[in-house]
Amino acid sequence: MLQELTIHNFAIIESLSLSFEEGMTVLTGETGAGKSIIIDALGLLVGGRGSSQFIRHGEDKLSLEGLFELPKENKAVTAVLAENGIDFSDDSVVLERTVFKSGKNVCRVNGKLVTTTLLRDIGTKLLDIHTQHEHQELMHDEFHLTLLDRFAQKELAKPLLDYQTDFLAYQRASKELRNFTKNEREMAQRLDMLHFQEQEIREAGLSSGEEEALLQQKNRLVNFEKLSDSLGTAYNALTGDPGGLSYTGEAMRELEAARTVTEDYADLQESVASSYYQLEDAVLEIRQALDQLEFQPEELNDIENRLAELSQLKRKYGKTIEDIIQYQSEISTEIEQLENSERNVDALEQKVQSLQASLTKKAERLSKVRREAAEKLEKQIKQELQQLYMEKAIFEVHFETLNDFQENGTDDAVFYMSTNPGEPVKPISKVASGGELSRMMLALKTIFSRHQGITSIIFDEVDTGVSGRVAQAIAEKIYAVSIGSQVLCISHLPQVAAMADHHFYIAKQVQNKRTITLVKQLSGQDKVLEIGRMIAGTEVTKLAKEHAEEMIEQANAIKKTHK
Repeated sequence: MLQELTIHNFAIIESLSLSFEEGMTVLTGETGAGKSIIIDALGLLVGGRGSSQFIRHGEDKLSLEGLFELPKENKAVTAVLAENGIDFSDDSVVLERTVFKSGKNVCRVNGKLVTTTLLRDIGTKLLDIHTQHEHQELMHDEFHLTLLDRFAQKELAKPLLDYQTDFLAYQRASKELRNFTKNEREMAQRLDMLHFQEQEIREAGLSSGEEEALLQQKNRLVNFEKLSDSLGTAYNALTGDPGGLSYTGEAMRELEAARTVTEDYADLQESVASSYYQLEDAVLEIRQALDQLEFQPEELNDIENRLAELSQLKRKYGKTIEDIIQYQSEISTEIEQLENSERNVDALEQKVQSLQASLTKKAERLSKVRREAAEKLEKQIKQELQQLYMEKAIFEVHFETLNDFQENGTDDAVFYMSTNPGEPVKPISKVASGGELSRMMLALKTIFSRHQGITSIIFDEVDTGVSGRVAQAIAEKIYAVSIGSQVLCISHLPQVAAMADHHFYIAKQVQNKRTITLVKQLSGQDKVLEIGRMIAGTEVTKLAKEHAEEMIEQANAIKKTHK
């Protein structure tokens, strides 16, 4: 149940906080005062499509916040909250959404940041908003299967999941099969190309780290003279006469003589001796390096040719030698797949046939559940329409089996109706008037409210195109729905307003040259005057006031019959 709603900088609403209670709440007011804006704000709060155009002129962002009491019977909401690690230990859910001028959206559920998709998943399980747009959807035959599935969602859940699991596998296998058999000539051409590439890479005899080693060798050969001069100079500096090695040897011997007199210089003598022997080793290594150092122009030429070959391969197959080796592995796998394509095609064809057989059975199961649900829906719709003065109406669900598998099965369902005795049933889109559509949608919502466990329902002008006793019937039907579910209703009908448990009047004013929306909760004489205005128009006459009082008394008497 929706308990609190706070709106900041949404359209012409600067700041608004509303508290809601159980039962039936009606929102009335002049056209353009902002009634539907409040419903639009609720739609955005529960995950509707956001836009910076909703932001009040001159502001940088809009913010919405709603507090919902978590119904214990609504297992769908608690399952989603638990699955996403959202705490709901206090049996309440706070939805928050901020939309910035840049288009950025920030959504939270009980303080935790969530995606817009998750906000919508949770919000639509808490709040069901029925607008005039759904009247238009009812006029489109392709929407009818969705409505039927919504009615039968508990019975359909498992068979639909089973079907869709196989359907996804069938789609993947069918696509793979099409790719294999699409164009044999293209496959042959690709196989030739892959063979050429694989042979070229294989004959190159690549090894990881080869390029780095070649570059080091090239660097040594290019800098041969510099290396020779440096090593020769170092060797002469150590072995010349006098040289570093002879001087160090002399120092070592003198310290040995000093050590015979006293051990005070033992550490110093050992340090110099160690340096002397290290220098001896260094002299030997330098000599060996000089002996091995020789310039071979043909070796440099071979290295440059190999590096050029590697560079050409990198331009064709990858940025590094390792990338080329990885590419070779990938094309080897693809070559194997293409060469074995006939065998793969046979296996895929068998898999597709097997999935087709499985899908056919599961689609038949889905269809059976839908037809059983359709019979129940037909009976319940007839009962609801009788209470809405359409007792002669005939409602039927007509099925057609599609030739191809679709995501939701092979059924196509269309709602048929006859509103006049003796007339054959036809698609609703061909026969229903605006008022009849209103009553049909109200009948559907009444039924769905008993099936879906959603405890807050919003009706935005569902009474369009009706008057008189039909308006009274709609008012009583909306009140009946509110007994099991909280109902918020925007209406221009005094009959609906009279039946409400709570009444909000929406008005707009100009303050500081800006339009703002104001909300006032009505009771007593204020409610009487507003219903009188709805009856008579701008001027509330004495007769209109008396009519309003009588209407409220009759509404209270009707309410008692529901208790």
